[in-house]
Amino acid sequence: MANILLVGYGRMGQAIEKIAIERGNTIVGIIDQDSQDLWNSLADLNADVAIEFTQPGSAFGNISKLLEAKIPTVVGTTGWLEQKPEIEKLAQTHKTGFFYASNFSVGVNIFFNLNKVLAKLMNNFPDYNIDMEEIHHIHKLDEPSGTAITLAEGIFENNNNKKDWKLNEQKSQDDLAIVSTREGEVPGTHIINYRSEIDNIEIKHTAHNRKGFATGAVLAAEWMVGKEGTFGMNDMLNI
Repeated sequence: MANILLVGYGRMGQAIEKIAIERGNTIVGIIDQDSQDLWNSLADLNADVAIEFTQPGSAFGNISKLLEAKIPTVVGTTGWLEQKPEIEKLAQTHKTGFFYASNFSVGVNIFFNLNKVLAKLMNNFPDYNIDMEEIHHIHKLDEPSGTAITLAEGIFENNNNKKDWKLNEQKSQDDLAIVSTREGEVPGTHIINYRSEIDNIEIKHTAHNRKGFATGAVLAAEWMVGKEGTFGMNDMLNI
């Protein structure tokens, strides 16, 4: 089992801690707003791997510090991906591992692949307009969700009828509208719609709680121990 450093101790960090310990791992440190001094003693923590779940504004700096310390890092923070190429290069420079997923749920990652298959099947049927809905809890800062963006990218890769996503609107026929809703404590719901005058086709994933996300993150951390390079859920799940 692994010595795990947690960076971020919100709802997800606490859920990850519980499952990691249940699986026999050791939490060697927790870095959050009240324990920033631990950044100065990373080497003393003897961490095999770090799990980073914080906020978009702090993710890049956190991940950079971890990789520079040669700690393989699993990241679930979304909303910062314009800087992802820099992080991948940093992991290569420091010969350590970087694992990113917009969603660590095994079910969601199966859904990602189902989404690609349906998008490819529908490529020759332009009469169906494609749109997406995503619903999350009121504490989630980024919109659309990282999961929704990953789903959109899967559509673009496999369907020529959409070129880009737009938040809450469709400005042209080439646009994929992603309607984002923030309400209550919803863990995460994602719906892909194919609509025509004749009928609708819909696929949907609904998370019932955070356990699936937290479990996937811990599995990823255990899998990442000793690895170098850039990885994602498809690598771990062998999809």
